[in-house]
Amino acid sequence: MTAGGPGWITPRWPAPPGVRAVTVTRAGGESRAPYASLNLDAGTGDAPATVARNRARLLSALGIEREPCWLDQMHGSNVVRAAHYERAPRADASVGQAGSPPCAVLTADCLPVVLCDMSGTRVGIAHAGWRGLASGVIASCIACMDRPGRELLAWLGPAIGPESYEVGPEVRDACLAAVPGTRPAFVPSPARMGRWLANLYAIAARQLESLGVGRIYGGGFCTCRDGSRFFSHRRDGITGRFATLAWIHESGHGRHDPAEPHGTVRSA
Repeated sequence: MTAGGPGWITPRWPAPPGVRAVTVTRAGGESRAPYASLNLDAGTGDAPATVARNRARLLSALGIEREPCWLDQMHGSNVVRAAHYERAPRADASVGQAGSPPCAVLTADCLPVVLCDMSGTRVGIAHAGWRGLASGVIASCIACMDRPGRELLAWLGPAIGPESYEVGPEVRDACLAAVPGTRPAFVPSPARMGRWLANLYAIAARQLESLGVGRIYGGGFCTCRDGSRFFSHRRDGITGRFATLAWIHESGHGRHDPAEPHGTVRSA
């Protein structure tokens, strides 16, 4: 497994020197179907020993010597400081700085939101499905970074696309109540009356803008439609999880070789 991994995705964004971020794909691991192959979450039902070997492959490929700050994700808004915990903390976001282990989230349709400040001293990452967005996980992550939104950059990693994400009215109502101005992110489903197609990227971008973050990049993926690269719970039900990581490069702690840049400006 070469540094960067097979087809892994690095943001194309004007992050300061030293800020590193990557989304790995499902390729290059040891897990067998339905978790094939680089499943990084033992909570899915995959063999824990296999997941441990997959995580070791990940660290080797990135040249990272410190175990990432893995989270026990709950679809909420709790945020922790990136550190080595005896047991994964119940949280859906983490914030790090130089010397911290990499921040990490695991997803299979939910949206990973990566943040950094313009001075390159803080990074953050949030696991933002519709529940996380409605509960304010992005706002909580920014508050923990202790930087105003105008000093931050954001990158939206791979998530389910709006053409595949059909939701009920309760999801739409919760998001509209929590994130004003997101009505255009929902369009009526052509397949079923009373259902909606939801755009997680647009909801997250609107929330970021409301928090003062004007430089937003990424988007344009669909985990559900891209089965060769991504796990998708909506598509497969029982499946694995891929990771998005963010950290600040520090000599002796890691190496990063860009793999597949991807990013489009969401908002100027």
